[in-house]
Amino acid sequence: MIRTIKAAFLFPLVALSLLAAPAARAETPAPVQVIQKLSESVMDAVNNDPALKSGDPQKVMQLVESKVLPFVDFERMTASAVGRYWRQASPEQKKELQQQFKLLLIHTYSGAVTQIKNQHIEYLPFRASPDATNVVVRTRVMNNGEPVQLDYRLVKLDSDWKIADVNVMGIWLVDNYRGVFAQEIGQKGINGLIQTLDTRNKQLAQGGRGQG
Repeated sequence: MIRTIKAAFLFPLVALSLLAAPAARAETPAPVQVIQKLSESVMDAVNNDPALKSGDPQKVMQLVESKVLPFVDFERMTASAVGRYWRQASPEQKKELQQQFKLLLIHTYSGAVTQIKNQHIEYLPFRASPDATNVVVRTRVMNNGEPVQLDYRLVKLDSDWKIADVNVMGIWLVDNYRGVFAQEIGQKGINGLIQTLDTRNKQLAQGGRGQG
């Protein structure tokens, strides 16, 4: 089961490794501006810090925590990944699941930072009603001449837009985890999933950062 979850961990690496400096900003909807801001922030940080370019673990972790996490709705993302079992979890289990899932994404995204190059990103036409609170920002990344689909699902929390899911080449990150997590919970229960995530995060922290 660790191997199955390890394979699932590799998925978000693709998403962050494809972040690129966006085209010149025009009058764009707020959700699109959120993705542009995230892309610019990460690219600027990497391009201006040799330690980040070289993959310094501590610097990369700091980058992900300070630049990426503020754009993500981890509670919603965790609840969606855990699926129907989320309603069965106690408050303490929910808190621990969210913390372990956050650590998981921090570790896996960290490994992608050093892969960031100067890919070109195109923002596809944005379609949503003015009062929508759940939208998808669709982009196409030109990676060595090959177009790669990279979409973001955002939800509105008060006046802020947060990322709730990422789609790489037709596969949504949360959907990818949900199947793996459901299998783990079915075999070992919610505490078993928490333990598996804890074990994997400790492995990553001890030298396997970003290796998935």
